[in-house]
Amino acid sequence: MAANPQAPDPRTQPQIDTSVSHSARVWNYWLGGNDHYPVDRKVGERILAFVPELVRSARADRHFLARAVRFLAAQGIRQFLDIGTGLPTVDNTHEVAQRLAPESRIVYVDNDPLVLVHARALLTSTPEGACDYIEADVGDPEAILRQAGRTLDFSQPVAIMMLGVLNFVIDHDQAIQVVRRLVAATVPGSYLVISHPTTEVDAVPMTEAVRYWNQQGSAQMTLRDREELLRFFDGLDLLEPGVVTCSRWRPDATEISEIIDVTQFGGMARKPGHVTA
Repeated sequence: MAANPQAPDPRTQPQIDTSVSHSARVWNYWLGGNDHYPVDRKVGERILAFVPELVRSARADRHFLARAVRFLAAQGIRQFLDIGTGLPTVDNTHEVAQRLAPESRIVYVDNDPLVLVHARALLTSTPEGACDYIEADVGDPEAILRQAGRTLDFSQPVAIMMLGVLNFVIDHDQAIQVVRRLVAATVPGSYLVISHPTTEVDAVPMTEAVRYWNQQGSAQMTLRDREELLRFFDGLDLLEPGVVTCSRWRPDATEISEIIDVTQFGGMARKPGHVTA
């Protein structure tokens, strides 16, 4: 794929169902974006009535992504597989990575054609690097890996980014198998980054919010606790500080005096073994 793909023909854009909320659009609303509709705002506000802190959680998750990508770039990682892209906003994965290493290659994955339309139009690569966009479901790792191979070299380390996406794989064993298959396709020295809504903070209102979400027609989702999240990293070297609230994962010096626990937890691990040149 070209490093700077052209925006798609508007006539080919997918039909948007504005009668049902969509997680990417609700998240975009909480982040202060413009890509949402009345139904998304209505559902977003209803969920905030259960857990007002979710706006702070969404922002903490976004800051976690940026810190994680900066850390990975500093470790020499130049390939990123970002599964569950969501709607573009500030400091997307490729922007953070290519700011530090312009030759970085990024593959974005989402199962929503609308998200991919926005991605192709707005997420353009540096000339030295590359961005590709895959329409695939997180539950189909074989399709993800097959298509990602167009852009990524799996004989070299890859960072697998799964922020806010495994919560849509309801069955925990299936979610673990998805992660293991993706990690198995990478070489030692690769990384896995996960964030996930949990029951570790505001458990009762979060449970009520998810129950409401699952009743109103959108893609079903689930919460997991820290012990369940730790299982995703089995066999990998989990980096300090482990699986923690996103706001406490290696915060920047400017954030330390104002850290507040959020419902979104995150962690990063490295695939052990010798890295070949």
